[in-house]
Amino acid sequence: MAGKRSAPRTSGVLRAARLSTGQWVACAATALAIIASLGGYTWYQGIVGNITTAQVDTDQWDRPTSVEGVMNILIIGSDVRSGENAEYGEAEGARPDTMVIASVNVDSGAATLVNLPRDLVVDLPGCEASEGYQGMSAQSGMLNSAMTFGGIGCQWSTVEQVTGVHLDHFVMMDFGGFKEIVDAVGGVEMCVPEPVDDPKAHLELDAGLQTLDGEDSLGFVRSRYGQGDGSDLSRIERQQEFMGAMLRQVLSSEVMASPVTVTNFLGAVTDSITTDEELTVQTMADIAISMREVDLERVQFVTVPNGQHPADPNRIIMSDAAPALFEAVNNGTVVPEEEEDEEEDSGGEESEAAPDPSEVSVVVLNNTTIGGLAAEVESVLLGEGYSVTGTGNPTERFPEATTVYYAPGEEAAAELLAGSLDQAQTEEAAGLAQPLELVIGADWAGFADAGSDVSVTEDLGGTTAAEDGESAC
Repeated sequence: MAGKRSAPRTSGVLRAARLSTGQWVACAATALAIIASLGGYTWYQGIVGNITTAQVDTDQWDRPTSVEGVMNILIIGSDVRSGENAEYGEAEGARPDTMVIASVNVDSGAATLVNLPRDLVVDLPGCEASEGYQGMSAQSGMLNSAMTFGGIGCQWSTVEQVTGVHLDHFVMMDFGGFKEIVDAVGGVEMCVPEPVDDPKAHLELDAGLQTLDGEDSLGFVRSRYGQGDGSDLSRIERQQEFMGAMLRQVLSSEVMASPVTVTNFLGAVTDSITTDEELTVQTMADIAISMREVDLERVQFVTVPNGQHPADPNRIIMSDAAPALFEAVNNGTVVPEEEEDEEEDSGGEESEAAPDPSEVSVVVLNNTTIGGLAAEVESVLLGEGYSVTGTGNPTERFPEATTVYYAPGEEAAAELLAGSLDQAQTEEAAGLAQPLELVIGADWAGFADAGSDVSVTEDLGGTTAAEDGESAC
């Protein structure tokens, strides 16, 4: 039987979900794409014609590699503190209140929203001065300060260089836009577990299940001192349920069945956002098509893994788990691919369950010039629960490529073992004296990432857009 390559295991990184102040923008953008797919293209084009655009020259810096089929959008909740919104802040001007990387896998129809908290301190790469901005030198500072010193181009460049995620587009919205969006869908039903009284956020709420209008919703997601410990992370954690509730409301039958409500919603969104010039109507339509039948279980939220800043308890830094998250975001592998219905694929016959490593026996043979490699591999396999019945050098089969040979009927066990390795092929071998024989070839690349299929932030807990928090009421 000809050998076949077992596909490398991709990271199933992340079920965690911590929503930030700015993620209402991402929810709105996601819902915009979904709802737009239900209407006529001409009508849709007329609606999105209200969007303001800004030019960003992305050729000014070295960029991460983009991955086909993955679209990453930098969503910015702009802290505009002038005019109608002056009551929510103290200083004039716009700055990112929070930022979110919204990653859409257009092939699988999954979306992941990664929050970058405003209290996050990073190594800023620096930006040159430009019209209206003084620029900044490379330094340690808060991630959202890049926009203050260098504008949207500087912020875009900084996020790319700090995270390693290729950003295809940006979308920015201010507080006023948020209020209009909530009011356009008739408010959002929200469980408020405890009474809230936060004068700074102009918010006073009774405990219980209630519908929040735009004004109260803004106060709720902005509040830092009336709830929790006053930190940005506490606020992010509290907003998780609100944002899930908002997305469910936007996609509810009540909203979808009302042309007036849909039009008002889309109008509120498009009137309030600024995007890059490349985020065209056609691009939005492409997103809409990929997300048309989105499963809310596959819309996931997470805050970048973090820890307390060593020199400032009011600031945070990214933890060691962050790079794995950003790599998965850039590759579009945060949300695992949906598993096919095995019973349906087998013509209605129930398929056998995959074996457990404890049920798999294997002999490990070293066909390389690296001394002691078979023993090292044996040690790792034993740690993963496999039964290793012997080690040594091959006497019959000498493949250049690492190969798992299997006796007839042991294909499932061979695939399981091959999946534990970074790269390996499987091949049936009639007359094999044992169930499996692993021959390590010259292409040996080690074991698959031990974190595969496990969330890098599993200890943070989490949810998806499909879950609600009404049980607290």
